Amino acid sequence: MNGAVHALTAARDAGIEVCFANPGTTEMEFVSGLDEVRSIRSVLCLFEGVATGAADGYGRIAEKPALTLLHLGPGFANGIANLHNARRARSPVVNVIGDHASWHLPADAPLTSDIEALASPVSQFVRRVRGVDFIAEDMVAAIAGAMGPPPGVATLIVPQDAAWEAPGTSTEPRSPISEEPEISAGAIERTATLLREEPDRTGLLVGGSLGPASLEAAAAIRAATNCRVWCDTFSTRIAQGGGLPSFDAVPYFPEQAVEAFAGLSTLAIAGTRPPVAFFGYPGGQSDLLPDTCARIPLSGLQADPGPSLAALAAALDAPPMKPRSSASIPDVPDGPLDVMTLGAVIAAHQPEGAIVVNESATSGMGWAAHAPNAPRHDVLNLTGGAIGQGLPNALGAALAAPDRRVLAIQADGSGMYTLQSLWTMARENLDVTVIVCANRAYRILQFELARAGNVEPGPAARALTDLSHPELDWVHLARGMAVPACRANTTSELSSLLRHRFEESGPLLVEAVVS
Repeated sequence: MNGAVHALTAARDAGIEVCFANPGTTEMEFVSGLDEVRSIRSVLCLFEGVATGAADGYGRIAEKPALTLLHLGPGFANGIANLHNARRARSPVVNVIGDHASWHLPADAPLTSDIEALASPVSQFVRRVRGVDFIAEDMVAAIAGAMGPPPGVATLIVPQDAAWEAPGTSTEPRSPISEEPEISAGAIERTATLLREEPDRTGLLVGGSLGPASLEAAAAIRAATNCRVWCDTFSTRIAQGGGLPSFDAVPYFPEQAVEAFAGLSTLAIAGTRPPVAFFGYPGGQSDLLPDTCARIPLSGLQADPGPSLAALAAALDAPPMKPRSSASIPDVPDGPLDVMTLGAVIAAHQPEGAIVVNESATSGMGWAAHAPNAPRHDVLNLTGGAIGQGLPNALGAALAAPDRRVLAIQADGSGMYTLQSLWTMARENLDVTVIVCANRAYRILQFELARAGNVEPGPAARALTDLSHPELDWVHLARGMAVPACRANTTSELSSLLRHRFEESGPLLVEAVVS
């Protein structure tokens, strides 16, 4: 048994089931090792950003890490954008990066780089394997580092000689232990007092992974005190529909968020951080809360804020929320697809228990409006803001929950960042339905141009925000990746496609042309 097999065996024993890989020469021992440790499913991705984004989606749904197998510093660098998203989402991910043999590093070969420097900004755990006798112990430590609390990205750098050598007197790895998150009893009691005495000036912000229990606890708090409750602009994972409580998201544009929080004297925060603006604008501000608003963290940055919300509801003697009935989604008249009708058709046809990966950008406003009345589903959002997450997240989510349908609502511009995900969906025969919102533009950039005062952009600015010259042909792009595809121009076409779609299995892409 060489070091790579020893490490993979330790990973398997620690609960690892999937490895998203784009390997190279320095990972060949791990590639061969996956034939020996067959209970870890190997999934080939054609770009490292697909591997890292898939591991993020897998971690959000499985609530445990997958491995990525990446090639040296440049290969890791290709995956950093989606690791940024995973870090912001507090997704458990373990990167395994093969490096040059330890004795070859001083030669400064062409692919040599400072991997630790690349990994540190997106990883909460970084370790270089100290030698073959420590490789299994270091693997288990990386898995524990990813599981937290809080969960996050862990990166293990493996010199190739540690992978090809046979261990001697290796240390016995211990199984990772997941600690229970701490809840501040003082913060809970202080918040409960303020909610009783000043409910109109005390708000609640919830984030992280918001399952039904968290949402119901937050709704019970709201009902008992009449306080205002918000969730993050882009929640890591949130349950919706089927009568579950819903809350306003923190507005994306800062002036709207400042207005929403006006008048607050205290904001209690569970599972997330105090809200800040996505960008700085001339004359604007970073902090979205009033200067005099106190912040009370109810718990640390955990993926699940449920325990702290349940404790607060109990401190208020808030009665449990009764399930509510969902409103019906209105019928949509036949005609061209626009943002609102597109969303209504998708929400009306998405199946019970779906996982919806939402990277629809501006085209998703209609779906967001109707989703609370759709059948119950989970949503994964673009938590870190680095586009190109949607298709890989859908791939990873489908592998984490093979018994559930995955629906990726995907903006066309950001979909091009990780188009290669479609090939892996086809190769693995995953039940992923991709709806590309084809508005032929970087619409959010057009909005930002107007906000910056450029209401009549010139030819250079128009060219940098337009995708219509030439138009992207998503049907042919998908078929070139072996994914069946079709196009919908009207509400009736899209409705008919989705009505029949969920009676079939395997991947499908629908290009929805949005006016």
